[in-house]
Amino acid sequence: MSQKVAVLGTGKIGEALLSGMIRAGWSPADLLVTARRPERAAELRSRYGVATVGNAEAAKTAGTLILTVKPQDMGSLLDELAPHLPADRLVISGAAGIPTSFFEERLAEGTPVVRVMTNTPALVDEAMSVISAGSHATEEHLAHAEEIFGGVGKTLRVPESQQDACTALSGSGPAYFFYLVEAMTDAGILLGLPRDKAHDLIVQSAIGAAVMLRDSGEHPVKLRENVTSPAGTTINAIRELENHGVRAALIAALEAARDRSRELASGKKD
Repeated sequence: MSQKVAVLGTGKIGEALLSGMIRAGWSPADLLVTARRPERAAELRSRYGVATVGNAEAAKTAGTLILTVKPQDMGSLLDELAPHLPADRLVISGAAGIPTSFFEERLAEGTPVVRVMTNTPALVDEAMSVISAGSHATEEHLAHAEEIFGGVGKTLRVPESQQDACTALSGSGPAYFFYLVEAMTDAGILLGLPRDKAHDLIVQSAIGAAVMLRDSGEHPVKLRENVTSPAGTTINAIRELENHGVRAALIAALEAARDRSRELASGKKD
């Protein structure tokens, strides 16, 4: 099997993965990319020194294909790849909601498929990539996927049955934090701070809190209690969050994201 890796549908996530692999030591000579628009292909060639090819050529040439097209475009891409894709190629899917069985039914019998849900912090090498094996994927295939996605952040293996929950938590997760920062920035303005100062205060607080969660080993409840002194400012704020049902709203939001991932898997688009 060829050692070449092809990224098909090189949008933001695909490009982040491509650049991360190069930073991690992959040779551009071993990387192929496909892009729908010729000008996008030329941009990637110029920026990374990689070869740009058509989807059929990628299927014939690369030992590993990473499919990063939108979920609604995956079926037509597989129809294009199937006649050219031998069963010894590893197919890695980055499409939300689409199970490995969808690929296995459309590709040659025995084709190994690995499903990966990553997120946009791949752009800054801080992604959370969740990896699941299809029916024919081996330990070697999973390790290869971890090597690739480890270049842009952390990886975690889970059973495929947990992928929809992981999509809700980490795939969509960055958007929740951006939403919270947006709301807190508006609150800072309401309290009399300039937007830029409110933004800087919140972003640095978020970074510091995230590092403490990652490195301290403490439960988030303990870390929160360390900030929450009796009759102080923080407990008054927490009381209002509880009064407004923020915890329940977050749980409901993640359930909605999980349910939408399941709908995508069943083929529902609207």
